[in-house]
Amino acid sequence: MRLLKMKTSIKPQLLIVLIVLLLSAFATGNWERAYSENDVGKRLFNANCAVCHGEKGDSIGQVIFNQRAELDGKIIRTYSRDFTLGVFKFRTTATGCLPVDSDIVRILSTGIPKSYMPSFNDLSMDKKMAIINYVKSFSPRWNDEEPCKTIAMNRPSWLGTPEAINKGEKIYKDMKCFECHGDKGKGDGAKSDKLKDDWGHQIYPFNFTTGDLKRGSAPEDIYITFTTGIDGTGMPSYADSLDEESRWSLVSYTMTLMKK
Repeated sequence: MRLLKMKTSIKPQLLIVLIVLLLSAFATGNWERAYSENDVGKRLFNANCAVCHGEKGDSIGQVIFNQRAELDGKIIRTYSRDFTLGVFKFRTTATGCLPVDSDIVRILSTGIPKSYMPSFNDLSMDKKMAIINYVKSFSPRWNDEEPCKTIAMNRPSWLGTPEAINKGEKIYKDMKCFECHGDKGKGDGAKSDKLKDDWGHQIYPFNFTTGDLKRGSAPEDIYITFTTGIDGTGMPSYADSLDEESRWSLVSYTMTLMKK
């Protein structure tokens, strides 16, 4: 009888307040705080990402690759990223480094054009970060390595001038960019059909005349690609072989190939 009295001693007013608070938590998404961050990230990853990347982050999902045909007849296969190696293509950190959180937030927000990676900009920042932290659980690199610094970018006022374009064209030839990307930047160089990524998949060098790059086509996007390289592919970093001015000159020339 004493137990029964304890159960029925809650005032109706207090019960109403508790119900209102609970409903409010559900309405604002705060109910997720009842779970650990890793549980939330796992649930969001499985709901939004696992179909391609697999529940183990090993790229073995229901959709392992997508393919599209280009105007020149090439069939481009795009494979889902395998997170277990901790190798990321698009970063603002040096080659060989892990990306910073803002790099992955950007990919989740904008998607990756021509790769079938959609934008998840409708997700809140908290949900994006939960996914990112869960993705980090797939590779030991995140625990074993210290984070790298991001690379500063300062667009020069002379970008795109005739002098910069001419210098960039010479650098394009001197660095033998044409061996992969072709003399006119059409991705038809002598080595264009001999490239494979770190997972053994055939890849093709970018055809600059087809439009936007996967990373983005702003001058800063092109510059950071030349500076960081694209890890996991044959695209190297020029951070050690070209100074900052030369990299911006190369940006000037490649933008003419893209009709920018």
